[in-house]
Amino acid sequence: MNYLLPERLDRLAREYVLGTLTGRARRRFERLLLQAPVATLAVTTWQERFSVLAAGVPVMQPRDAVWAGLEQRLFAPAAAAKGKAAAGPLQWLWDLLSGRALAGALAGVLLCVVVLRLQPGLVGLEPQSDALPASYVGLLVDAGGKPTVLASSRRHGRELTIKLLQPVVIPPGKVAQLWALPKDGSAPFPVAVVPDKGPARLKLNDTSEKLFANVTRLAVSLESAPAQPGDKPSDFVLSGHCVKLW
Repeated sequence: MNYLLPERLDRLAREYVLGTLTGRARRRFERLLLQAPVATLAVTTWQERFSVLAAGVPVMQPRDAVWAGLEQRLFAPAAAAKGKAAAGPLQWLWDLLSGRALAGALAGVLLCVVVLRLQPGLVGLEPQSDALPASYVGLLVDAGGKPTVLASSRRHGRELTIKLLQPVVIPPGKVAQLWALPKDGSAPFPVAVVPDKGPARLKLNDTSEKLFANVTRLAVSLESAPAQPGDKPSDFVLSGHCVKLW
């Protein structure tokens, strides 16, 4: 079976990140990750998308009465527990089940919120898609080959999403300039300035389709100021492939 077919790879990467890919299938996919950089890119892309969605899930604070009830059921002194046991042979079991049921209900509510945010199609809120939206994605690595910056943008979008997979050291007075390298070998052109913290959404001066349709690589250089059209880059400190996901 060819696991690198785009639709199949996208589905496996999504299930791997969600944790629904288990057993031998998960072990096979983990071996594939060691052999195929495109599989690693697919997993990283899904991690980036899910992390952005999960960040938007609001924090749920239970009422004080809920915490008090949990503490009373789960952490009551041993003497009190013995006293309750004396009231009936099955009283201790009722207390244990009641505490666990309440804790389980809270966990279930939190899980439902996350599922509704990440996979609304599961409950019919919107059609579920088996593939990523058509996007341009770049994975930039450092000199040692370690993934450092993940850049992605919808095919016809005007925003570039940047996620730092490891810190980018930017010296004082410098900016990390992102460049696009056309496949025909023509001069690189500036795209955006990579922030020192992420994730971030950056405005593009045109649609991704027009900017990246003929671009096969992205790179980052350290410049004294944001580059302008026609400027030439300094030495690249990060670089990587720019691929079409559709």
